[in-house]
Amino acid sequence: MLDRLLAAIESRHEWKSTNLSGRIIFLGDYIDRGPDSLKVIDLAMKGLAKFSSVYLKGNHEQLLIDATKSDERYVWNNWMSAGGEVTLKSLGYDIFTNGYDPDLLRESLGKDRVDWLNKLLTSYQLEDIICVHAGLNPDVPISEQIEKDMLWIRKRFLESDHDFGIGVVHGHTPHDRPIVKSNRICVDTGAGMGGELTALVVDKPWAEIVIQPNFISVV
Repeated sequence: MLDRLLAAIESRHEWKSTNLSGRIIFLGDYIDRGPDSLKVIDLAMKGLAKFSSVYLKGNHEQLLIDATKSDERYVWNNWMSAGGEVTLKSLGYDIFTNGYDPDLLRESLGKDRVDWLNKLLTSYQLEDIICVHAGLNPDVPISEQIEKDMLWIRKRFLESDHDFGIGVVHGHTPHDRPIVKSNRICVDTGAGMGGELTALVVDKPWAEIVIQPNFISVV
């Protein structure tokens, strides 16, 4: 699905903006939701030739990063309870044989992927848009947001109509279609649960995007 979505993005860019440089902002959760987690990471890392890429961290990547630095059972169980066993299988890592071995996990991932994981951003700001994985705490100024909220928040953010002074584009909470509110747009359409994989085209100011958003989706 990611391969098809990247091809669709590239095709649209050739049609609409062939003389302009493009940028793809990945919102995180590359792993744990399908049998090809490793291939998803590699495809994201490769990106597209005519585009720069920005990679955000999702809560699933944070769980994996934690496991690469710990031999504590609870750390690994936290990750596996969120789908980490699927990623371990794509790595060929047998938890029953190898146990909770962070050194072997890093070796299985490979240095390039480990370095990439450790460089993932928590947020990325455009002119009048901020991209995060899960959302923002409506009770905290943008400059004081903490990583835990940006990776995990749901209800407090999703039920708020707070004006952050900037549009928020996020994922994390799946729906059967993109959700467009005055203060936020959610592009998580449940690709790992049988839904579509969706991208938002950002080629105009936020005030215009929320009135008439343009999505690219694949099944």
